[in-house]
Amino acid sequence: MRYVFKTDYRQDLTLSRHPGDLFWYGLLFVVTLLIPFFLGEFYVGELGGVFIFAIAGVGLMLLVGYTGLISLGHAAFLGIGAYTNSVLLAQGVPFLITLPISGLFTAFCGVAIGLPTLRMSGLYLAIATLAFGSIVGTIFQKWSSVTGGFDGFAVPTPYVFGIPIEGANGVYYTSLAVLVFCIWLTANILRTPLGRAMVAIRDSEVSAQSMGINLAWYKSMAFAISAGMTGLAGALFAHYVRYLAPDAFEVLLSVQFVTIVFVGGLGSIHGAIFGAIFVRLLPQFIAIVRDDLPFNLGRTPGLEPALFGLILVLVILFQPMGIYGLWLKTRHWFQAFPFKRASGFRRQKSYAKSERLK
Repeated sequence: MRYVFKTDYRQDLTLSRHPGDLFWYGLLFVVTLLIPFFLGEFYVGELGGVFIFAIAGVGLMLLVGYTGLISLGHAAFLGIGAYTNSVLLAQGVPFLITLPISGLFTAFCGVAIGLPTLRMSGLYLAIATLAFGSIVGTIFQKWSSVTGGFDGFAVPTPYVFGIPIEGANGVYYTSLAVLVFCIWLTANILRTPLGRAMVAIRDSEVSAQSMGINLAWYKSMAFAISAGMTGLAGALFAHYVRYLAPDAFEVLLSVQFVTIVFVGGLGSIHGAIFGAIFVRLLPQFIAIVRDDLPFNLGRTPGLEPALFGLILVLVILFQPMGIYGLWLKTRHWFQAFPFKRASGFRRQKSYAKSERLK
């Protein structure tokens, strides 16, 4: 069993807990670089989709898991990033410029929705972001001169230093690079006063405000950063699907993003990755087993969203710490064996924000 003893304040400023983290994460990165050489195009393409959803999941995790602000409008941010990147590419702007512009413009849109909803929380904030997503979806449909409306918008092929970013391998490596950047950025944000303020707001807004934290500023920053990362994911999503249509950014996609956060594990970057793997590969699993199910069940309309809702409810009820929490419990069980104690694996009582003030 490994115990980390901190003897220097600078240890709290490092990204890794110990040298073992650098080794295993480095090995994982090398393996991901080599995967396209051993898997077929279909599997590489699916993993590229997982990376794109993981980028959006990391962004939403900052908002929901670390700041405590729920959002059902992140599909709109994904669409804004996708259309911004595609329209700029069609105008001849290089991809290395359109990608960051997509993230920055989407971050600006995040501030635009964050400012009017500063006094909202919980269900009211979820409804407000849901309404924002509906408005943006209507704009995608009606602004046909820019977005193409229901006719769709063909995404141009991007080039980086004269090399076309196309096919499963191109999307895979580009998405992997952006995902690594977003994880690095998020890990550094959480070590700064900005990240600590977000966590304080999540735990108790009253206590955070009494400590001098400007709620309006930090909530707006949380919305901006979260939306900006989702905009980067949207720019990559445009090249993943190759053809944009307004119905690709519906409410179900926002529900999938929320499912990534809750199923993966709230308040954890690892949880965003695990949740993206689960949510992205679940439809493929459903498609495989659908033929083996009874005919009436396998051909039932809405089977996929029903399963998403059922899984979300079951995770909240029986495994509130998500997949990453389950992994931590399993690892601790093996580390403590044979001296494990059942009381060490008992679920801790959780408190609502109002109960913490008593």
